[in-house]
Amino acid sequence: MALDRNRHDTLNFKFFKRFGPSAGLFDVHVFRGFPDVAQGRVALTIGNFDGVHRGHQAMLSRLVEAAEDLGLPPSVLTFEPHPREFFAREGAPPRLSSLRGKLEQFAAHGVAQAFIARFDHRLASLSADEFVDSVLVRSLGARWVLVGDDFRFGRGRSGNLALLRARATSFSIETMPTVCVDGERASSSAVRRALAAGELEHAAQLLGRPYAISGRVAHGEKRGRGLGFPTANIALRHKPALAGIFAVRVLGLSAAPRTGVASLGVRPTIRADDKPLLEVFVFDFDETIYGRRVTVQFLHKLRDEERYPDLDTLTRQIRDDVARARDYFAAHG
Repeated sequence: MALDRNRHDTLNFKFFKRFGPSAGLFDVHVFRGFPDVAQGRVALTIGNFDGVHRGHQAMLSRLVEAAEDLGLPPSVLTFEPHPREFFAREGAPPRLSSLRGKLEQFAAHGVAQAFIARFDHRLASLSADEFVDSVLVRSLGARWVLVGDDFRFGRGRSGNLALLRARATSFSIETMPTVCVDGERASSSAVRRALAAGELEHAAQLLGRPYAISGRVAHGEKRGRGLGFPTANIALRHKPALAGIFAVRVLGLSAAPRTGVASLGVRPTIRADDKPLLEVFVFDFDETIYGRRVTVQFLHKLRDEERYPDLDTLTRQIRDDVARARDYFAAHG
């Protein structure tokens, strides 16, 4: 089956990392879809990379190292939407990162090119042989390919490492061993379990950084301001991997990170059966920031969401949440 190649386009994404020892400007060339014919040879790794946890980071590090040795651009092939969302949207696990979030992590780890394959019926119907011949060889020009030790591909996940090695006549294959953190396999599933349990410190160990959600500040119903706690509202495109009330760090509002308290969930006291929303009350901050893109890092869970009988009770609980979050930051610098 032939791939639909008419949607192929390219974009240059520049991401600026404001904080940390590797602060600076990162550039990644993004391809949406596949070119008819490869524009050159690449060193390539393949995967969903949801969350870009420490196992993924080890793969990206090895990719960049091998690409430098071979004189090739380090490239990633990833999928949008996640294949599990395509096959069972309602039953798919929550995403750990947006597409933009993955691209930011790719750029920060030295990836030069990212191929974003639309996972649809055409791609899902490719046999394992067709995936190798049409995608890896013809479209991407793979010369060196790095995959996980459990890599499966092709229609019905029929392709495995043995088949890939047998078909790899024009490129070499390397497998990445499992990466463990304190004896636990670093995986997207493990990160989701930690987040769902409110174990943010554990999730941060698996990710190599605090779990974060990024987005643009949007206008809300101004209920927080009416209660004395104006919030920055960030709409969520996908089901979040965690819920509750959290002590958070906010990047993107000023030269230095800000601290605050965030509510992530459906706001049961305000309305029932609402869509999840991220609301952040930033400490000691009062500026107009609508449209600003911010990153909210979740550092410590204070409690689960609760439904209160009235707004006065909710307001008293918010005061307590703010006090507990301030105490957390006082104790943790």
